[in-house]
Amino acid sequence: MTQIEFEEKQPDEKPTAQVDLPLEWTQLGKTNTTEHDDKLLPIRYPEEVTDIDKDDDELMVVGTAGMKITNLGPDFHTRLNSNLKQLILRSHVIRKMEGLQGLRQLELLELYDNQVEALQCLDEGEGGAPGMTLRTLDMSYNVIRDMSPVQVCPNLVDLYLANNKLKTMAGLQGLHHLRKLDLGANRIRVMDGDELSGLVNLEELWLGKNKIEKIEGLEALTKLRKLDVQSNRLTCVEHLQAQQETLEELYLAHNAIDNAGASQPTGLALTFPNLSVLDLNRNKLTSTDPLVHLKSLDELWISGNLIASFDDVQSLTELDALSTIYLEYNECQKDPLYRKKLQELMPNLKQIDADLIGGLASHGLPSAPRLPALTEEERLQQLQEQIIERARAETERKGGLKK
Repeated sequence: MTQIEFEEKQPDEKPTAQVDLPLEWTQLGKTNTTEHDDKLLPIRYPEEVTDIDKDDDELMVVGTAGMKITNLGPDFHTRLNSNLKQLILRSHVIRKMEGLQGLRQLELLELYDNQVEALQCLDEGEGGAPGMTLRTLDMSYNVIRDMSPVQVCPNLVDLYLANNKLKTMAGLQGLHHLRKLDLGANRIRVMDGDELSGLVNLEELWLGKNKIEKIEGLEALTKLRKLDVQSNRLTCVEHLQAQQETLEELYLAHNAIDNAGASQPTGLALTFPNLSVLDLNRNKLTSTDPLVHLKSLDELWISGNLIASFDDVQSLTELDALSTIYLEYNECQKDPLYRKKLQELMPNLKQIDADLIGGLASHGLPSAPRLPALTEEERLQQLQEQIIERARAETERKGGLKK
């Protein structure tokens, strides 16, 4: 523990309190830690951060609210209920997965936002515990480079490995029960058909923010409802025949897809009778002609393309189910009658860009300002300030009670 002393009071200022806070709160936002910095962090085990009741079948400790766990320890499972169902240790500084071998009924394991370097201790217990019983595994926001150990978790339903350092898909072939797979924000270049071939029950595949150049390998995914390949390196949409009847949401924003790329016979040229959401923001479309046959569309996102005039979106008049369109940041938005013309073109619309029809924007008034998204460092800094302010108020309150 360390003590944060607030600035010395000015002559007319109210005295400020001294607040005891965990050391970690003074380090928020410092992401470039070194080995020397790590040695300065106190070693803390879960039982030093929270009270553990061996009768509980769930344990959740979130590190953003106080001290952070650094180590689990090889005998961690002996301090827990052997019938534990859920273990959630989110936003700590855990580097090594260990001490899980005695959790023979664990169904949910979440070490989201830690510093875990490898998937370990998933099948070291009796009967392959804890991997054999896991239904949900969330290891997002770590530094994992190899995902192949997930193969020892054959009953997984949900697998989250977003924001790691993965370059390839691995260990997936035997996960026949998997319904949701999130590998976003990694370094994956290829959608490996061999690895994906066993995911016959997969309904959601999230691959945004990787380095994928081609949609492929989806032949076995005949139950897929949601596909996200945004922020990759796509120039065309293809190889979606197996998803023609099931696909409901398709996210392709921030790629380099032009009209030819959106017209491929095995891609968006298919009918997709259940497709309700299509996101093509920030691509290279010059018109909406390739989309005219997608009669089930409810939401169409095509902001930031190369659409110059309203003639280029005339084809959308045939999409009677369309209720929401995002068209901003195209050349046609500069027309002073932009909203009026769109409403006349598509009278069934309920929303244009972020504004509901009939809202402020429809009366020529500015809508609520859109604030830029906070960076992770800014968010953490803001959270730190809020915690310090609450701690200061609590200290002052206790001081007042003593008087």
